Amino acid sequence: MSAQNVFERVEKKYRLNQKQYELFMDAAADKIHMDAYGRHTIRNIYYDTLDYDLIRRSIDKPRYKEKFRLRGYGEVRDDSMVFLEIKKKYQGVVYKRRTQLAMHQARTYLESGGFTGKKDQILCEIEYFLRFYRPEPRVYLAYDREAFVGNEDETLRITIDQNIRSRSHRLELSYDGECEILNPGEYLMEIKVSGAYPVWLADTLGKCEIYPASFSKYGAVYARMMCQGREHVGAVNEDMEYVQAEQEAQRYAVAGI
Repeated sequence: MSAQNVFERVEKKYRLNQKQYELFMDAAADKIHMDAYGRHTIRNIYYDTLDYDLIRRSIDKPRYKEKFRLRGYGEVRDDSMVFLEIKKKYQGVVYKRRTQLAMHQARTYLESGGFTGKKDQILCEIEYFLRFYRPEPRVYLAYDREAFVGNEDETLRITIDQNIRSRSHRLELSYDGECEILNPGEYLMEIKVSGAYPVWLADTLGKCEIYPASFSKYGAVYARMMCQGREHVGAVNEDMEYVQAEQEAQRYAVAGI
């Protein structure tokens, strides 16, 4: 995948049904083209504390929030290159910093802290994050993505995800089975820009009646886990506390990053 490891941009999300997806693709056909990677599968393992502090905090919509994930593209083997990523959001701007390792190196580093190569600045930042939060793998999350860039401005990036799927067991990138599909038949579109939308894009979204919708894939998975009673978050020991936590979880799906 791309060698770019530092991103700073505004990202907005849109939830599309089949009709909206088809309308948008028809209207934008002569304005965008598929990037070099075309249709591909993205696989992630999200890390969080034992009490899910990172996703729980995001519901408060603080000025600053962050998360950490291990990400691979396509089929992942021991020698495949994967990314350790910190994704931060500050005052509406998304900052993503990542470093690339072979899967076997990433596994060793995350499990034991062992690393024999030279640490770059981003890996030092990740190391600090891991020491501070002491997160553990919590959720596997994968989806099939179409990625597009603008014909006139390739800094405009549009991604459309479908078949969003997850599980909370067998947390490994090399396995994509036994997953639960999140929101079947729905598409999640993200528009990523460094500045303002081009006029044609704003007009197209309006004509297709497509509007921004805050949505967090990890947050939606967490909400579903709570509602189904799959995981107990924090010290939820009494029925009333659980009911309150369940109600709160309904809002996590729109938490943000």
